[in-house]
Amino acid sequence: MTMNQDVVFSVKNLSMSYLADRGRVRAVNNVSFDLHKGETLAVIGESGCGKSSLNLSLIRQIPRTAEIESGTMDYITREGQHIDVLKLSPARLRKFLWSEVAMVFQGAQNALNPVIRIADMVYDTGKAHGINKAESKKRALRLFEQVRLDPMRVFNAYPHELSGGMRQRVLLALSLILRPQVVIMDEPTTGVDILTQRSILEVLKELRMQLNFSIIFISHDLAVAAEIADTIATMYAGEFVEMGPVRQVFYNPRHAYTLSLLNAAPRLSVGEEELHSIKGSPPDLIDPPSGCKFHERCNFATDICQHTVPPIERDGAHQVACHHSDLVRKERAEVLNK
Repeated sequence: MTMNQDVVFSVKNLSMSYLADRGRVRAVNNVSFDLHKGETLAVIGESGCGKSSLNLSLIRQIPRTAEIESGTMDYITREGQHIDVLKLSPARLRKFLWSEVAMVFQGAQNALNPVIRIADMVYDTGKAHGINKAESKKRALRLFEQVRLDPMRVFNAYPHELSGGMRQRVLLALSLILRPQVVIMDEPTTGVDILTQRSILEVLKELRMQLNFSIIFISHDLAVAAEIADTIATMYAGEFVEMGPVRQVFYNPRHAYTLSLLNAAPRLSVGEEELHSIKGSPPDLIDPPSGCKFHERCNFATDICQHTVPPIERDGAHQVACHHSDLVRKERAEVLNK
């Protein structure tokens, strides 16, 4: 298999499901992507579309009721070594996580241990990966400074002594303490005000430039995704239905679901405008619709959409699975030209 030299994480045909009373819930279905050095891939979609389930699958932290059914996850180290993430033993996986792939979980208050100081979290992380206290502290203080925090104050603080934005930046710093190549971020700006959100995004972009790590950024906020991402993937019913460079996906979308998300988001560049909510609800993933899973909510749907799964079409780096991609592109152009 040939692979671009700058790919750091290659995921192919990944599927994951949960066991429920009524059957198996296919939360991630046949997802494939390549993450490149220094790239930010943003995954967007409604709540329940499978974004967080994908994240947990990538770091193999799925619940006991879940199963990775198929696919491959090939991680490439800085030295060029290929690691099959799905075949790592529990001991090797523990070493792999945080040193190679780290994660910033959604909800900083819940992700930080409330009964120990930030310093102890730093020391525990370093100890688990063979780094002594002096080196762990040195790295943490440097990172706290880089994320615009008062290093010593934060280092000696309990989580409850910090604001929501400060806790979120602490999580970001902790995720980088072992200098991983890939950082997965699950809704990192949720629950903070817009000024704090802006600060977090600025810090994240600065750190990415300085440390040259790659990001998988999960968000339901299209404006945030557009600002931070190089590549956008639209996820619906556990599948990547469209993926491509950020400007192409936002200004020239090819999938009806991506267009629906864009039409439902306000634009600051215009005055009064009519926003269009997406009709209906996400499908039942135990018994999903036939054909295109979006067809029951789609304004472009025809008979073929109800019965035939759309093939993936590629136009350079832009790929889409939609029977009516040309109509979608035409309507988006009309909206932007108003």
